[in-house]
Amino acid sequence: MPQHRLNSVRKFLTNLRLAVAGSEQDFTSGSIRKAIFMLSIPMILEMVMESLFAVVDIFFVSQVSINAVATIGLTESVITLVYALAIGLSMAATAMVSRRVGEKDYNKASLAAAQAIIIGIAISVTTGAIGWLYPREILGLMGAEPELIEEGYGYTRILIGCNVTIMLLFLINAIFRGAGNASIAMRSLWLANGLNILLDPLFIFGWGPVPAFGVEGAAIATTTGRGIAVIYQSYMLSSNKGRIRVVLADLRFKAEMALRLIKISLGGIGQFLIGTSSWLFLMRIMSEFGSEVLAGYTIAIRIIMFTILPSWGMSNAAATLVGQNLGAKKPDRAEKSVWRTAKYNMYFMVTVSILYLLFADTLIKMFNTSPDVVYHGSLCLRIIAGGYLFYAYGMVVSQAFNGAGDTKTPTWINLFAFWFFQLPVAYITALYWDWGPVGVFLAIAVSECLLAIAAIILFRKGKWKEMEV
Repeated sequence: MPQHRLNSVRKFLTNLRLAVAGSEQDFTSGSIRKAIFMLSIPMILEMVMESLFAVVDIFFVSQVSINAVATIGLTESVITLVYALAIGLSMAATAMVSRRVGEKDYNKASLAAAQAIIIGIAISVTTGAIGWLYPREILGLMGAEPELIEEGYGYTRILIGCNVTIMLLFLINAIFRGAGNASIAMRSLWLANGLNILLDPLFIFGWGPVPAFGVEGAAIATTTGRGIAVIYQSYMLSSNKGRIRVVLADLRFKAEMALRLIKISLGGIGQFLIGTSSWLFLMRIMSEFGSEVLAGYTIAIRIIMFTILPSWGMSNAAATLVGQNLGAKKPDRAEKSVWRTAKYNMYFMVTVSILYLLFADTLIKMFNTSPDVVYHGSLCLRIIAGGYLFYAYGMVVSQAFNGAGDTKTPTWINLFAFWFFQLPVAYITALYWDWGPVGVFLAIAVSECLLAIAAIILFRKGKWKEMEV
């Protein structure tokens, strides 16, 4: 191997090791390419573990009973509200912390982190009390049969009742990302999900002195894993190892900063709820075409969600870069970071779209070999891949707005692209014009293109550079 190639490989491996090992970094100077790499790698690895967790959890619970699987589905539907609140508040925390870090005002960054934690605890304690006291009623409202309620209410009680672990895991990871230390966020999630994978069979099926809790054991394992990860996060956040340090004495309510965090978080909550509700409505439309078509669509969407994980990592990296550089009064570098990140994301997404076009059938057959399932699943992959070039830019630019603290703009863009375009077009083309599932697939692809175009147009106007956070 030529010496220059060997040096490039060594440099790549060194940067990879540093990215995974991690430390709080200032990304307001130096190589933008390196900054994107150092932030993206741990975020990508974090999301890979999260996706593995979801697969493993269902794998173990599916061995208990059909009611157990249904319990998880119904509970997750309810806890989506908690996820929405956690994600919205996390966006606000990342924006505010990264801005203060860019300004080199680490005391205010720590204060912002403390306020986010106080608000998160208050929300989770309130929602947790409802979940702990009324788990049967919650499952009943979701349409569960009496037999399912009796078998699964323990899972619902623990998961919703102890949702403070979910809230804090999201929030403290967002704080670390804003500080430029994505590797701690990665290790926290790896710890939480790794423990869950180990504890799932122990608490679900029992072993030695540990009784078999059934589906309730899955909630015990998940909450235990997340709880230990939160303890690790808290230790790292309260230690003197980083520029941001939050101790118990800092957890005092500051009304002005707290209200600012809440205001910014509303847009993030809206983005999540708009996206989630649109997918639910699309699923309802797809159900009109039979179980095999629905299965093909579901498999295709799962494949898409897994393969775009690196894109989410790069998009989150853009949010941190924007926040820090705006704080350092370097809006041009912030904008340059976004376009550079979007370009790298485009390279990746185009590669994935080519793989979909060439090997869609093979990918679907890995999960199901029914001809109808394979046909509609592969058709879904190929059509949606047609919009990936635009989607690559849309993801990054939307997160750039969030990183700047402008969560309202991507909320309005999502509302336009998903509710005002995607859902009506999917309904009309699929059911009214009788295009069938193809109408839904086209609506998804075109709406993602519109989202990207709208985001780019508004981003170029530059109003996000003037956001006060």
